[in-house]
Amino acid sequence: MGRRKRQLPFLENVEITDAGAEGKAVARVNDRVLFVPFAAPGDVVDVQVYKKRRNYYEGRIVNLKKASPLRVEPQCSHFGLCGGCKWQHLDYEQQKYFKEKQVKDSLDRIAKVDYPGILPILGSDNTLFYRNKLEFTFSDRRWLTEEDISKEEGGPEDTRGLGFHLPGMFDKILDIEKCYLQADPSNDIRLFIKKFSIENGFTFWNSRNQHGFLRNLIIRTATSGDLMVIVIFGEENREDIARLLDAVAVSFPQITSLQYTVNQKANDSIYDLEIKLWKGKEYNLEIMAPARNTEPELQFKVGPKSFYQTNPRQAWKLYKTAYDFAGFKGNELVYDLYTGTGTIALFMARSVKKVIGIESVEEAVLAAEKNAKENNIGNVEFHCGDMAKFLNAEFIKEKGKPDIIVTDPPRAGMHPNVVKRILEAEPGKIVYVSCNPATQARDIALLDEKYKVAKVQPVDMFPQTHHVENVVLLELK
Repeated sequence: MGRRKRQLPFLENVEITDAGAEGKAVARVNDRVLFVPFAAPGDVVDVQVYKKRRNYYEGRIVNLKKASPLRVEPQCSHFGLCGGCKWQHLDYEQQKYFKEKQVKDSLDRIAKVDYPGILPILGSDNTLFYRNKLEFTFSDRRWLTEEDISKEEGGPEDTRGLGFHLPGMFDKILDIEKCYLQADPSNDIRLFIKKFSIENGFTFWNSRNQHGFLRNLIIRTATSGDLMVIVIFGEENREDIARLLDAVAVSFPQITSLQYTVNQKANDSIYDLEIKLWKGKEYNLEIMAPARNTEPELQFKVGPKSFYQTNPRQAWKLYKTAYDFAGFKGNELVYDLYTGTGTIALFMARSVKKVIGIESVEEAVLAAEKNAKENNIGNVEFHCGDMAKFLNAEFIKEKGKPDIIVTDPPRAGMHPNVVKRILEAEPGKIVYVSCNPATQARDIALLDEKYKVAKVQPVDMFPQTHHVENVVLLELK
């Protein structure tokens, strides 16, 4: 006989004490840390543990015994299931407080270096409808909630849905009625496509068996007013593709770019697929104010595969912080590490002698070069390569020692080899932009050998979530 599965504990009257990693709230029970999603510091709750490890539990709220004064009523009807806005139940001022605290805790516990006080976090002017891109998934087996009327006697009439993956479940899709992340007409377009498809008997994607006509939907908005819709089909059925796309084009004349592709691979990525234009132009135009009022605005052509900051209005505050921290005099050679499509490099270029951007993704480098040309900026050059290998002594000798290094690495932070090269190059200043204060703090500890922290500025790019960006100015000791 197999071993009997141990029953996991049911914990009563647990007081939530903090907001922790990955948006989960934190409590302590019997010398163990307990992580609870969708709770707020100050809540008293009964919790069913669903994961037990040596040092911690993970559990879900069964009863809310006493609500925290920090709680507010979430606007979204999908809150508690959808993982997109895990902090929508927290007052926005409290969200900013806990994000600042996350930065402070990382510097105190991981970096363990001296630093001046943290500047007050730069909040987002829009706390809802701020994203310029959302991706939805079609499913022939949507997640049936407890309130779902189709769970009544007789079973569901139709289980087709269009929405987001449930956290940690690749094959479970939560059907979304109204999402508060992207401005109109995003919701109307999604609901129209779902209704039209059901009425016309189109099949929705089955992720387990890998079949179905409709697979994904991407909607991209832009500060210019441009609106891009990309429909990803799972089957090459030209007649039905035309029926759907023509109906979308007629119902939403404000769409400036209507595109599609057919994906019959095992994954949802479209980066290796040909995207076909059905109507309009091939890109959205994003407009960004310059660093200085005397300069022309920056324009970026964002295609269906392009990366662009998800909260474009807040991105300006992030870039302006990095720009101000650098304190340019006008004659600097700047290295922009992990440059992406060159947005930070181009934002700074008109104020310096030259910017050299390095990026590992070839498509991003090509986009950066195109963006530079479109904006008539000639004092930038972009290179493609693995940062840990590409940024070496020979490269620095050939291109010149940087006066300032700007670095904006992925969540994993910088490779130890990159930190080593920066220490060898000894730029006067490092402006470190990060989407992960923990890995940023780890790298700051390594840079402490030659650099001191001069300024710290958190920026909230993603309201209603636990994510926080942080900009740190490091100066040569």
